[in-house]
Amino acid sequence: MLVLCSNGLSSENILKAMDKRIKNCSTAAVVVTADNEYKEENYHVNRVVGELESLNLYVDILDLDKIPAKNLLKYDVVEFIGGNPFYLLNSIREHNAIDVLKIIADTKVLIGWSAAAFVFGPTLELVNIYSADMNFLGLKDLSGIKLTAVEVLPHYEKFLKRFDRFEEKCQIYEKEHSVKVIRLNDGEGVFIEGSAIDVCHV
Repeated sequence: MLVLCSNGLSSENILKAMDKRIKNCSTAAVVVTADNEYKEENYHVNRVVGELESLNLYVDILDLDKIPAKNLLKYDVVEFIGGNPFYLLNSIREHNAIDVLKIIADTKVLIGWSAAAFVFGPTLELVNIYSADMNFLGLKDLSGIKLTAVEVLPHYEKFLKRFDRFEEKCQIYEKEHSVKVIRLNDGEGVFIEGSAIDVCHV
């Protein structure tokens, strides 16, 4: 199962939706790779660990920049926090993690929010429209790792106030690419199991 979120399992609704789906799970990994600056010290990490522990999961904190990607296969649930989507995409490619993440999404539970929600999808082109300055690595290929064709836009209400013409730019993107982007507010997410897509709102 693949779960794309705005800011993690941060609402009662999404925690309940997750709890129904992980009855046989006991271990989880929080992957901090996307935050290329703070890593394990990212201020969301304690909250994320607490959310997973509330689901009766034993939690470890890992970083693809430090451990082999195959180590993630030991866990029932793997959650990638937010950060820089361009850095995360590059790290996943450099550490040959794509096949591992596909296995987890197909046979276990893979959660990605904010930056990871873009990376796990088909492309980073939408986030590049808003935050091209984050691409300090100068990535030319903005293809995501294509675990799903679903495209989401995290932190929707928050970023409406922060970015000029935020909704207008998303509509233009949708028209130019013939796609429908799912707008997600914090606390919301999309559960993807095979062809089934379930959007969980606050």
